[in-house]
Amino acid sequence: MYRLARAALFRLPPEVSHHVSMASIASAERMGLLRGFTRRRPEQPVTVMGLDFINPIGLAAGLDKNGDYFDSLGALGFGFVEIGTVTPRPQSGNPKPRLFRLPEHHAIINRMGFNNLGVDHLVEQVKRRRYDGILGINIGKNLTTPVAEAIDDYSICMAKVYEHADYIAINISSPNTPGLRGLQNVGQLNALLSRLKQEQGELADRHGRYVPIAIKIAPDQSDTALRELAGVLLQHKVDGVIATNTTVSRVGVETHRYSDEKGGLSGAPLAKRATEVVARLAKALDGALPIIGVGGISEGCDAAEKIAAGASLVQIYSGFIYSGPQLINDMAKALA
Repeated sequence: MYRLARAALFRLPPEVSHHVSMASIASAERMGLLRGFTRRRPEQPVTVMGLDFINPIGLAAGLDKNGDYFDSLGALGFGFVEIGTVTPRPQSGNPKPRLFRLPEHHAIINRMGFNNLGVDHLVEQVKRRRYDGILGINIGKNLTTPVAEAIDDYSICMAKVYEHADYIAINISSPNTPGLRGLQNVGQLNALLSRLKQEQGELADRHGRYVPIAIKIAPDQSDTALRELAGVLLQHKVDGVIATNTTVSRVGVETHRYSDEKGGLSGAPLAKRATEVVARLAKALDGALPIIGVGGISEGCDAAEKIAAGASLVQIYSGFIYSGPQLINDMAKALA
């Protein structure tokens, strides 16, 4: 059924296709029709970051930026769903076209630029939550906020989403916001985490619950940079790390007509590098904090490789777009 739906959706421009598919999933869920696309949610319980996940399979941030569809997406079988990236103020993102499909490579290039309706809209959506799985909220900075003041944007977002999130993802690795990846450098990351960890403790006291924070990193870093980053995460006792975001590399798609388009590449060509980053982080962290593995999972065996490399949880994005809900079942079988 999904192959037939995808064939029709792929005839539309990518962003139009996205909105149509999200609205269709939401309508199907409200009418109780999603059983035609998915089986019962796989149960493979795991506890990570102090949270109990019914299964380790998650949806990565980016598909539901505003928190409009997570109830419906969660009903497809995910053990957790991550929404966002959301910023303090609404912003339209980068000029169109900014989303490109590479079907022969099971890949996507995007330069969306954190287009979203702002954190207040997302919070209102989450207040009506029906999804009973784990909900992560991914936060970032506005384009117009100078990188030197980025910490204020993260602080604003964290304070507003804290009581509604099961965990909070700190996105410092999108290639589509100028200067953002510089926050991964040791000095800037130290300053950011010092402030956020302090505020996390204050928010935990205020709300009577501890909400873990995970840092989402880029795949385009040297081994030395990864080791230094791991040291900073350990120093500040961050709760988890998400590896990885999209890549600026075009390895594997060099001859495609979209290879020169700016933006982050996701999908199958990222699989090998993302797994390498997971393995290097796992060695550097030595089990001290968990890794959420994401990048290039197109088949069940890809998820198993991430877990074998050291991830505790896995997330999908492009693979879900190309393969649909069946990928969730395939991953569950491979992980079992």
